[in-house]
Amino acid sequence: MKEYGFLPTAELCNAYLSALLSMNRVDVVFSFYREIRRCRISPNVFTLNMVMSAFCKAGELEKAVDLFREIESKGCCPTVASYNTLITGHCSKGLLSSAMEHKDRMEKNGFYPNAITFSALISGFCKEGKLHEANKIFSRMTASNVAPNTVTYNTLIQGYSKVGDSEMGGRLFEEMSKYEVRADILTYNALILGLCNNGKTKKAAYLVKDLDSKGLVPNNSTFSALIRGQCVRNNPDGTLQVYKSMIRSGRHPNSETLTMLMCAFTKCDDLDGAVRSSQKWSIGRCFPIQLCCLRCAMNFASVGKISWR
Repeated sequence: MKEYGFLPTAELCNAYLSALLSMNRVDVVFSFYREIRRCRISPNVFTLNMVMSAFCKAGELEKAVDLFREIESKGCCPTVASYNTLITGHCSKGLLSSAMEHKDRMEKNGFYPNAITFSALISGFCKEGKLHEANKIFSRMTASNVAPNTVTYNTLIQGYSKVGDSEMGGRLFEEMSKYEVRADILTYNALILGLCNNGKTKKAAYLVKDLDSKGLVPNNSTFSALIRGQCVRNNPDGTLQVYKSMIRSGRHPNSETLTMLMCAFTKCDDLDGAVRSSQKWSIGRCFPIQLCCLRCAMNFASVGKISWR
């Protein structure tokens, strides 16, 4: 367009920037934004929000904050999305105090936090294992009459599952049903993982059966969680049965799942089973099987089954 004497509008630029962000091409976002400025195309707040998002994805939070401060000087007004971009960026880096400061400034300037704001903060605290603080944010969210959505509940359930509190995860799941918030496969996977981490494989199996009635299909994460549950129970036969179900469903394990499978044999002193499994799974050469075998050997060595000398 430029060669023919035409310049794209801000709206066309925004469409291109949005596509670049969806492909995670932040490098091209930066170069294109420099071209926008060079050609003196007036960006709008949506343009600036996307460039801020690119800075946050690239971990350049200071540049994102600087651009936020420039918004008004460019004749634009910040939006809720502008604040959410900064809050999400800081949460992703574990800078929760800064994220809360942006949230407080947001409210001070007359903007109301929405579900994205609260979900980002909850996610940040959950990633740091600060479930008490995450629950406080959740309480503020409901007190502000902002309805938690599927993402909000999934984030909290995943947080509680990681710390082994499957009961709290179950309560949140019941609350979702009560308020007619739709559960998706991520919800079920988080619940299943929480139960399996505690060795509650029967309850996890009931949830798997419930998937079909909800029109959901087990994925790799579902089977990986079930395999982990059998490993927690030191049940290599159960582990193998889950693996066979996984293959029948057209799913294939990654290297982490393979390691769990082989370690299930080694923990039960079945080194031959682990070796046979490694030979079977290495046929496709899709995974670093040598690393898996090394981990299993280390597992044996740790309990005195193998001497390194």
